[in-house]
Amino acid sequence: MVSSDLLLQVCFWLAGDLRTSNYRGLVSGYPKTVTVTESSSRDGLQSLGAFVPTEAKAGLIDNLAATGISTFDAVSFVSPQWVPQMADGAEVISAVSSDVKLIGLVPNMKGLEHAADAGLKHVAVLTSASDAFSERNINATVDEAMHRIRRIVLEGPLDMSFRAYVSTATHCPFEGEQDPDWVAHLVETLVEWGVNEVFLGETIGRATPAHVDRLLDDVLDRVPVDRVGVHFHDTYGQAIANTAASLARGIDKMDSSAGGLGGCPYAPGALGNVATEDVLYLLDGLGIEHGIDAEAVARVAQQFCVDNNLTYNSRAGRALLAAKADTL
Repeated sequence: MVSSDLLLQVCFWLAGDLRTSNYRGLVSGYPKTVTVTESSSRDGLQSLGAFVPTEAKAGLIDNLAATGISTFDAVSFVSPQWVPQMADGAEVISAVSSDVKLIGLVPNMKGLEHAADAGLKHVAVLTSASDAFSERNINATVDEAMHRIRRIVLEGPLDMSFRAYVSTATHCPFEGEQDPDWVAHLVETLVEWGVNEVFLGETIGRATPAHVDRLLDDVLDRVPVDRVGVHFHDTYGQAIANTAASLARGIDKMDSSAGGLGGCPYAPGALGNVATEDVLYLLDGLGIEHGIDAEAVARVAQQFCVDNNLTYNSRAGRALLAAKADTL
C-alpha cells in the first residue's frame, strides 16, 4: 500500500511546490545523487517513420553531452527490417565525438556481435513481463528472451557491462496489469545471472505511484536498490509522479528523453518518455545532485525538434526557456 507520506509528497508536487524544505521531512529515502541516462537518440527516435540522419543523431548526443549528461541509451542493434530508424547504430557510435558512456540495445547474439564490432563496452538486453508483448517486440516469449539474455551475458566479452530492461513491468497493452511478484522474479534472476543493473520499463505509461510502489515492494525485497533503475512513459501524465515515487524508495538510476521524445512501436497508444528536463527540474527541487544543466538540455532538445520537424513535449523545458527569454 502507498504510504500517506508518499501521497502527500506527490500532492505537493502536483501543487507546484518543489521547495526542498517541503520534501526532506516527508520521505527519508531519497538518494543524494541520481544518474540520468539519456534515451532520446534511441528510444526517443525508434518509432519515427521519417529517418533521422546519422549526423543528426550523433550531433544530438554530442550536444546533450555538453550539458553534463554522461550516459546515453544511444542506439540499438536490431533488424533494420523491423526498426528502420535504428539501421545506422554502428555509424552513430563512430560519429559521436564526446567522451561519454554509450549503451547499445541488443536483442540476441547477432546484435551482440554488431555491438562488439562497433566498439561498444556497454550493452542493454531486453525481456518483458508478458509473453504477448515480448513476442511482438522481439519475436520471443519471455522464457525465450530470458534464455537469450543468459547466453549474451555468459558469452559476451569479459570487459562488457550489461544492463537489462524488463518491459511492461506494471501493465501490458495486450494482457493488462502485471503481477509484481513475477516481475521481481525476473529481476532477481537477471541479477543472479550477472546483469549489472535492471531497469523496470513502464512501457505504456499507465501506472500510477500506487502501481510503482507495489512493484518496488516486491523487487526491492529480492535485490539491492543499487541494482535497480526505472524507465517511465508519460501517456497518462503520471511519469513525474512515478519518478517521485521511485526516488522515495531510493532508486538512483533513471532513463529520460530530452524533449519528451519517444514511444514504443509495438505498444499501441504509448506516448513519449518522461522528459529529461522535467526529471531534472524535479531533482533540482528536491536538492538531489545530477550534474546536468536543465536549461541547456531544453535548448538542445527544442532546436533538435525544430530541425527535424518533431514536437517538443517538455513542460519544464518550455517554462525554463520562457523564463530565460523574459530575463533577456
